[in-house]
Amino acid sequence: RAARDNLLQGRIVSGASTITMQTARLLEPRPRTLPSKLIEALRAWQLERRLSKTEILELYLTLAPYGGNHEGVRTAAWAYFGTATEELSDSDIALLLALPQSPEVRRPDLHPANALAARATVLERLAAEGWTSPERAAEAADDFLATNRQTFPSDAWHLADKVMRQSPNHPHTNIDRRIQEQVQGLLKRTTEAAGPSVQASAMVVRLEDRAVVASVGSASRGKPGGWLDLTARRRSPGSTLKPLIYALAMQEGLVSPTTRVADIPTSFGTYAPENFNRNFNGELTIATALQHSLNVPAVLVLDAIGPDRLVGALNLAGLETTLPASQDPETGLAVALGGLGVTAQDLVMLYAAIADDGLAKPLAFTAAEAAASEEVPGVRLLTTEVADDIAKILQDSPSPAGRLPADLSATAPRIAFKTGTSYGYRDAWAVGFSNTHAAVVWLGRADGAPRKGETGRKAALPLLFEVFDAVGVPARPNPVQQSAAKAQGPSRVAQEEGPVILFPPDGATLWPNDRGKPLVLAGRADEASWFVGGEPLLPDDDGNLVWSPEGPGFYTFTLTDAEGRKAQSTIRMR
Repeated sequence: RAARDNLLQGRIVSGASTITMQTARLLEPRPRTLPSKLIEALRAWQLERRLSKTEILELYLTLAPYGGNHEGVRTAAWAYFGTATEELSDSDIALLLALPQSPEVRRPDLHPANALAARATVLERLAAEGWTSPERAAEAADDFLATNRQTFPSDAWHLADKVMRQSPNHPHTNIDRRIQEQVQGLLKRTTEAAGPSVQASAMVVRLEDRAVVASVGSASRGKPGGWLDLTARRRSPGSTLKPLIYALAMQEGLVSPTTRVADIPTSFGTYAPENFNRNFNGELTIATALQHSLNVPAVLVLDAIGPDRLVGALNLAGLETTLPASQDPETGLAVALGGLGVTAQDLVMLYAAIADDGLAKPLAFTAAEAAASEEVPGVRLLTTEVADDIAKILQDSPSPAGRLPADLSATAPRIAFKTGTSYGYRDAWAVGFSNTHAAVVWLGRADGAPRKGETGRKAALPLLFEVFDAVGVPARPNPVQQSAAKAQGPSRVAQEEGPVILFPPDGATLWPNDRGKPLVLAGRADEASWFVGGEPLLPDDDGNLVWSPEGPGFYTFTLTDAEGRKAQSTIRMR
């Protein structure tokens, strides 16, 4: 039939290939000549001997052309309908059956009339062969035909590419689509508002098995750096390594959270670090120094343990990093303030270790890695006690603007976090963990250009908290509401632990700009009674416990419960 039609027309108007022969040609493309046809026939015979009809059809649909640069039915489904093949309608299926026969002539985006006619023909044939009812075929023939090419899905495409190269035969990620889509949306909205050259990246890791459940390599492909996986690019971490510096010093017995350290002008040879606001705060505790990210105390502690100790711990945790080439002492000490290149993946792995009682494990990018996580022994980076101390300090850090402290909220998760800003405002970081996940957020320009005034606390920290909102980590019961619910009887927590002062925390130092402002006290106890300096403190007309300092100095708060047990907190007003 094909030979007759071609001879009568004087040109090739019809082919003579079965589906199997066409599959052979797609597997081994050749010029359309008679010798090529003979080879295709041989290959088709071989395919029929080895594969079933269903397997041959699956192979054909995977390779068939669908117009433009689209190959395969799955690609065509996303390109023309914006959906997966499992979600296609009858009319969509009919068009995809018709397209490979004349893919360019029947493309709906270029020749919609031809596409409609071809679709109707296939639907009639399906009805005639009993694959669908005439009524259903007629209804599908009246369906709307989309004439615009759709955007391909790009969820976690940087990570997907990594997994495909790492495990081509089993490319299964741990991505949680709900979390991934929400984090992508958060980063995209933030960077669109920040300017045309601003990028962002983020990663969320499940602590249980270190599975990467969300990964955004870059917020927008349409901006500079959009094709780069910025979670894997080395950047200055700013102050985000300070928790590990203090943790190592605690582990070696040099300091504790309550150790007092001097935040005063200090020189290390020619190196004289300053705090971000150019002010010095005198004597304070290690915990307060870490919560307020003060630079001089961090450098003092690093000088005591040595920069090599810090780098060794990072390498032990799985980070591939070294000290800068210069041997000047000040170069090594600058590591405390960001003088060392790390990636977002490095930071989230490090903070996941702190959250998991100091046990460092590699991130699980594939489902197989997550399943085998329990068999991975990990590396003991910190003792459980030190990791717990650091976690508590970070949990008590000042909340970002507009966020109620977690201890005073009924639904907020308790987040331990740290921010970082690199030299010249080039990188804004926020990294932290809850009881179930660890997450990191980076904002900046891919080319490393500065963004004056954009700090980690200002730019990245609010976004980190929104990421944890998207994750939806389990909230803790509100301890303040628990203690107030006397009608339901004493809370089990209060019975077991006794009273607890939530604010102000013991050892806190309140800064000069807070002087004179009233403090709202918060605690957990049954039938609580408050005392300040031995004098009872009564609620105001609204039922709040509000206290105003008389001036600079030390103040002691006492909270007692119905059984006479008490808790104390001593703070310093500057």
